[in-house]
Amino acid sequence: MNTVLQAFAPATFDAEKFKTTTRAQWQSAAEAWHRWGPFIGSWLGDATEVMFEMARVGPGCRVLDVAAGAGEQSIAAARRVGPAGHVLATDIAPALLAHAERDARAAGLGGIVATQEIDGEALTTLPAASFDVAISRVGLIYFPDQQRALAGMKHALKAGGRVAAIVYSTPERNGFFSIPVKIIRERAHLPAPLAGQPGPFSLGGEGVLEAAFARAGFKDVAVRRVPSPVKLPSAAECVRFERESFGALHQMMSTLDEHQRAQVWHDIETALATFETNEGFVGPCEMLVGVGTM
Repeated sequence: MNTVLQAFAPATFDAEKFKTTTRAQWQSAAEAWHRWGPFIGSWLGDATEVMFEMARVGPGCRVLDVAAGAGEQSIAAARRVGPAGHVLATDIAPALLAHAERDARAAGLGGIVATQEIDGEALTTLPAASFDVAISRVGLIYFPDQQRALAGMKHALKAGGRVAAIVYSTPERNGFFSIPVKIIRERAHLPAPLAGQPGPFSLGGEGVLEAAFARAGFKDVAVRRVPSPVKLPSAAECVRFERESFGALHQMMSTLDEHQRAQVWHDIETALATFETNEGFVGPCEMLVGVGTM
């Protein structure tokens, strides 16, 4: 699931306000995120398959999908676990889960996929030791208390169960996203993010994801890098994707007037045009896939 950024930096980080804003953003962006689902599935397909393989998602598995969004990867997991398995797709935004539920039924997987609105930091409300695997695709990075989220996943896992997450690596390796964020931050005169504030690159540094899993008590932690270039017909199409789907970018520009916002989007498109090739737009993106065992 993608993309709540550090929109503002008050004197102290307000986690509850952040969650309220996050929920509202995803409620608003749900239709667009779902509409872009086939593209997102293709873009993140390699990383998703690596996650399934590292977590050993297979026939009969019970899978907890945290911050599942519109459920594209939940449905992919359901195809792997088959009729003897189960996938629970959870998210803070019910509008996203409604798409996941409808798509699962349309795919004939309604008996395998269930949905539940739940804060990813409140997973201890789920039955203990009830899942074989917990996954989170581009979700863990946006939790204000990542350790609380991991503790909840651990609570829900059976002995020997596995947790797996996909996160962005560093800004330098993710220009399609970091360049727009940098331009907006400069034009809107936003201060630097507060220490500990969640964001897209919060687990991308060398050894950071491994340390987070180990601190949460997971063993046999492993991390793989997966090149995940954003391939679209043009830089303009990448900007359209981000404008329609990345609600937090709009939140970052909320202090700008209409003319200023239009100019920022124009400048972002100009900057991203450097990634256009003879085959179209190829935006730099690298994902990390981490796994740990109970």
